[in-house]
Amino acid sequence: MLEIAPEPTLPSPAEDGWRQTHLGRLLGHALRRYDERVLGLMAHNIDVPLALSNLAARSQVSAAHIHITRHLSLQGSRLTDLAQSAGMSKQAMGDLVDQCEAWGLVTREIDANDARARLVKFTATGLAWLQAFRDAVTQAEAEFKSAVGPEVATVAMIGLEAYAS
Repeated sequence: MLEIAPEPTLPSPAEDGWRQTHLGRLLGHALRRYDERVLGLMAHNIDVPLALSNLAARSQVSAAHIHITRHLSLQGSRLTDLAQSAGMSKQAMGDLVDQCEAWGLVTREIDANDARARLVKFTATGLAWLQAFRDAVTQAEAEFKSAVGPEVATVAMIGLEAYAS
């Protein structure tokens, strides 16, 4: 005779609240809010070329594009190294580099150490974008400190640094 498993009982709403408040979800929400703020600040930075500012303002530039800004070495990076440091596939990073190249942020040049390889490098426009990113990060961090207080901000930074290492 086949036994039928009893229907699982659903937890009460009070017992189910952990799904909305666990650390991973809070970190994810905080990161999205932070990245949106940084992109918003970059969109309104007068030193960012108008075409890029318009792309950012229309949400055509996403947090994914920021991976290039965060991870591209000032001396240039091979696509595989760039993808690895950003935690992305080579193909996904290649697509982002293609877009950023079309926007004039980066260029691909022959690697002087290996003629078969290419280095992704910032253009002059890309360096202006990088400075706008730095300015936006500085302002977003100041806003974070203002919102939570300097002591909490310091503890959060120390905790996140320890957790990420």
